[in-house]
Amino acid sequence: MGARTLYYENAYLKNFEATVIGVDGTLVYLNETAFYPRGGGQPADRGTLEGESGKSWVVGVSKKDGDIAHEIEGEAPAVGEVVTAYLDWDLRYRLMRLHAALHIMSAVVFRTWGAAVTGANIAGDGSKGRMDFALEGERVADLLEEIGAAVNADVGKDAPVKSYELPREEAMQIPDLIRTRISLLPEGLKRVRIVEIEGIDLQADGGTHVSNTREVGRVKILGGSNKGRINRRVEIALDDPEVKPRADAPPVEEE
Repeated sequence: MGARTLYYENAYLKNFEATVIGVDGTLVYLNETAFYPRGGGQPADRGTLEGESGKSWVVGVSKKDGDIAHEIEGEAPAVGEVVTAYLDWDLRYRLMRLHAALHIMSAVVFRTWGAAVTGANIAGDGSKGRMDFALEGERVADLLEEIGAAVNADVGKDAPVKSYELPREEAMQIPDLIRTRISLLPEGLKRVRIVEIEGIDLQADGGTHVSNTREVGRVKILGGSNKGRINRRVEIALDDPEVKPRADAPPVEEE
């Protein structure tokens, strides 16, 4: 079916109209969607679908055989029905801010210690995020203060965050584009989505992010731990969960 991915066109979209093109039990497929499907360490969006059949709750979103499946609770809409979808915007915005913060932390650790990322994840409720690094020989507790200070310094640079696509061959010519220890790009992927934080970071990435580093707000380091011989984990949270989008952020489109 191949839904149009509105979350890439405008990550600030709070609601949208779409047509139901498939229903399989509790899974609903739309012709276009702003719900981000779980992937790359970023949790799925949540929200509601409302139409003639009533209201249902979107409790999970995932990619299934190349399509985007919305797992619902409640009455499923009918195929062909036009629904209005509402994202849980508070959750989405926290996830956008945390995802950008993790990019910044990845850049800090890479430029300071040359360490690749070995894993990353954001809690489903957006309360915290964590990233694992290949920091063999380092005691993570000794690095936390320096990491935190550098991350917050970069957040304060008022740096634009933008995304775009490049042909795979062109993208792979960019040094250190793949910051993970093992490349996660699918073999058949012909175009690579790039997320660039101006002057700070440039990575291949498929998530959603704020439009400027200042929207991240202050980041606090929750702690760190050693995960085996090589991996060192750093956990972070947003110090001010009430930060609002900037006035010059992309417009929020509402019905």
